[in-house]
Amino acid sequence: MTSKNTLCLWYEGAALDAANFYAETFPDSTVGAVHRAPGDYPDGKQGAVLIVEFTVAGIPCIGLNGGPRFKHSEAFSFQIATDDQAETDRLWNAIVGNGGQENACGWCKDRWGLSWQITPRVLTESMADPDRAAAKRVFEAMMTMTKIDVAAIEAARRG
Repeated sequence: MTSKNTLCLWYEGAALDAANFYAETFPDSTVGAVHRAPGDYPDGKQGAVLIVEFTVAGIPCIGLNGGPRFKHSEAFSFQIATDDQAETDRLWNAIVGNGGQENACGWCKDRWGLSWQITPRVLTESMADPDRAAAKRVFEAMMTMTKIDVAAIEAARRG
């Protein structure tokens, strides 16, 4: 990787599977080099996939097959801005439908435990509405949602 700053994501042996899923699901995502362990290590053997270089929505990442010691948490998430309900539905359904889990307010987890915020741009714009009453209605509507409903956000903004 040539980037000066790269996210390192810890996996329990599934870094390559995760990287391939992200590359198939998110635009501007690719799988790069796959590095195999030059020797045995605590959670793997020589020749096993150790590190996978990949990009998710333009963000350079490294997947490290480090074993079961550390788990992903909601303290870190990818926030993916979507342009419409169709894109929101496609990404949400890809994550949740591939062994993931729904959560509140546009958050979900993939099957590897990584958190994602699938966020329609209209939600972000509406939450920043200078009409604070409109922004509050949007916020209150969002708080009732799992996957974000663009039409409901637009209706809440209009009042």
